[in-house]
Amino acid sequence: MSLTFSPICLGTSTFGREIDQTAAFALMDHAAARGITVFDTAALYADGESERIVGAWLASRQTAPGAPAIATKIYPPYTPDAIRSAVTASLERLGRPSVDLLYLHKWDPSVEDTSGLTALHELVVAGTVGALGASNFDAAQLQAALALQHAHQLTPFSVLQNNHNFAVRHVDRPLIDLCAQHGIALVTYSPLGAGFLTGKHRQGVAAGSRFAVSPAHQDIYFNDRALARLDQLDAVAQRHDVPLVRLALAWALHRPGITSVLVGGRHTGHLDQAFAALAFDDPAVWRELDSV
Repeated sequence: MSLTFSPICLGTSTFGREIDQTAAFALMDHAAARGITVFDTAALYADGESERIVGAWLASRQTAPGAPAIATKIYPPYTPDAIRSAVTASLERLGRPSVDLLYLHKWDPSVEDTSGLTALHELVVAGTVGALGASNFDAAQLQAALALQHAHQLTPFSVLQNNHNFAVRHVDRPLIDLCAQHGIALVTYSPLGAGFLTGKHRQGVAAGSRFAVSPAHQDIYFNDRALARLDQLDAVAQRHDVPLVRLALAWALHRPGITSVLVGGRHTGHLDQAFAALAFDDPAVWRELDSV
């Protein structure tokens, strides 16, 4: 199937982990009203609770054609039995007979076994899955998977989703070129680096923040390189009198080659600040940031 990505899509990793169903429903209502076309969840988010909340919203809103598409992710291993079992469990939580986009949540050596790729292809042929995506793959890993899919005439990945922000970048030129060559939509997530680029953690991890809830993220950002990038971003923001959060979001939203950026949060204001950042597009500022 063909997916249409709005420039901003809704990430739901906070659902069931940082916000309850009532707050999540308000966020999804707001996202749909603002024209967001894809809601992105995963089996891993809050041990499936995010999928359940998304499913409850879909059921309560009696969504019709034209409603946001639903993307979810399954975790390795990617053996045929594991894939079918994971997809069945995700669909049960979502309360749907099919899902619009299914991602492999991260690369794993089992991707190199064509039996798993064949199982994914069969799910597409059966109509259980609309399209296939890969998440947290580098260019070499994606190229190898695409080559196997092509060689065995299997449904290829049509979407890639990677972490990408001013502090930590998992989208490089080879990956952008590869996606362009194969017509793959490139979606990025964590434009604020899980809150790192707000600057609120300069004196240590803020209580109740995502870094406190999910400590595993800390090593990715609390290092000399990422801290230096934060300082550089802050300096440019001050020179141009632009709020730090707006500049961080705008940088991620205006990267060449990027189809869409996932934005989540705890309340509707987090989406609104992303839309405000989308309206900020200054080539001179981008050149200055790209030079540091």
